[in-house]
Amino acid sequence: MADQATATKGTTLGTGTRPDWEVVVIGAGVGGIYQIKRLTDLGIKAVVLEAADDLGGTWYMNRYPGARFDSESYTYGYSFSRELLDEWHWKERFSGQPENLRYLNHVADKFDLRQHMRFNTKVVAMRWDEPTHTWELSLEDGSTMATRFVIAALGLLSIPTYPRYEGMDSFQGPSFHTFHWPHEPLDLTGKRVGVVGTGATGIQVIADIASKVGELKVFQRRPNWSSPLHNGPISDEEMAQIRARYDEIFETCARTPGGFEHEPDRRGFYTLTPEERKELWDELYETPGFAIWLRNFREIFFDEEANAEFSAYVADRIRQRVKDPVVAEKLIPKDHGFGVQRVPMETHYFEVYNQDNVELVDVSETPIERVTPTGIQTSAGHYDLDIIVYATGFDAITGAYDKIDIQGVNGEKLAQKWVDGPSTYLGILVNGFPNFVMLAGPQSGSASTNFPRGIESGVNWITSMLEYVWEHDKTRLEPTPEAQEEWTEHVKKMYGMMLMRKAKSWFTGYNSNVEGHEHGKIRYFVYNGGAPKFVQKLSEIADAGYSGVEFD
Repeated sequence: MADQATATKGTTLGTGTRPDWEVVVIGAGVGGIYQIKRLTDLGIKAVVLEAADDLGGTWYMNRYPGARFDSESYTYGYSFSRELLDEWHWKERFSGQPENLRYLNHVADKFDLRQHMRFNTKVVAMRWDEPTHTWELSLEDGSTMATRFVIAALGLLSIPTYPRYEGMDSFQGPSFHTFHWPHEPLDLTGKRVGVVGTGATGIQVIADIASKVGELKVFQRRPNWSSPLHNGPISDEEMAQIRARYDEIFETCARTPGGFEHEPDRRGFYTLTPEERKELWDELYETPGFAIWLRNFREIFFDEEANAEFSAYVADRIRQRVKDPVVAEKLIPKDHGFGVQRVPMETHYFEVYNQDNVELVDVSETPIERVTPTGIQTSAGHYDLDIIVYATGFDAITGAYDKIDIQGVNGEKLAQKWVDGPSTYLGILVNGFPNFVMLAGPQSGSASTNFPRGIESGVNWITSMLEYVWEHDKTRLEPTPEAQEEWTEHVKKMYGMMLMRKAKSWFTGYNSNVEGHEHGKIRYFVYNGGAPKFVQKLSEIADAGYSGVEFD
């Protein structure tokens, strides 16, 4: 690699062109930070372009109250540096946004990565140039740059979507999406606040602010299943114990389908009596994190009877926590079972509806007609509000790609290629778009697992593939149409086994606030085979000389 490192610092490469960069990474979140470290460790001339004014991605943008990990903190951090593991003390079992951002800044500063990052630099278009085997990037400020390879480290949930209500611009008070929660302090004391949406973000916000505001109106279209997070502090003694078993922790994450410490119960749903199943569920419901979801029986993900029995159990737990039986029923989903999509975690969320200052507004019964200068008008009446918070989700997974005009071979547009749903090779490469690499693209293993665990696997595999390219003096890589079609069909087949195919969620591409996504047509966004199988597949392909990829 020494010769290659020299080459990428300025020597003419391959076809005779000299691009500005050998690799451009788009996005300085969790993935982009690790990717630029791997590249610069090799001496590669690489840069990260970040649209925001600082690093952190999700943990930089999402400042809303209650934002925190649903992964155990110590399983979320990077595993590549023993020194980093030994010196960082996670303060909470499920760390909050401010601490998470401090962690990512600590990593960047420790390894001197900021020098390789450009902030306030938004990529608006990319055009592939076949004769020179380079990408030309157009930036929002009107400048351009050329690079041999582009690695997209775009956030899975980084393009917020707003509802389409009449009069939204007329509201006279502060109104914003949770993704755009003000970075400066916002005083909620005594305020009349409306939160639109009860998905994962809405659940966190609602639970956090209910005791701080004067009045809280929750506008709910469809309820979501949710279960207790059971967060708590991590003492110095416990952190020392965690450090001592980091190898064990990451080994466990590597062999579990979700990339967490939680391993599924493999005894078999029907080998136990209903009483024995309930005993397990009582234990899991009181256990921190995703235990109730991922340490459960595997049958709840694909067997309708098993899922229905477990969903009824969780529904009863909700009824026990909400005093008003009518409100409790409105908080229990009827259109999908527990666990068929990623489960929002909560802290005293259901108890919020026992407070006198909180009102649940079921907009499936009394739809929102319009936003007014002073609040929200439903078919049943007007709600006077000082602040409106839109917790209305994201244009998931492909949304960030659609925001960039990406043109591949012969000017083919990626957004048009994916108009009916994405098709990829391993969620990493796309036929017709050479030298374009996705770190956590659609149909990869990262979207459905503990994100950093999937990210590290992806970065390591991508970096090794690029080393293969440089060592063999190649300047172009592209997956074959056959390999891409085979992978996409495999991803679709895996959906057929899972109950998630029946849920209206971002895992299936449903979002009523996104044009064309509102009708519930399945888009095959994630790989459902689990992290171990995905990593094994990556290893097999690499061992076979990156089968399915053509090099030139």
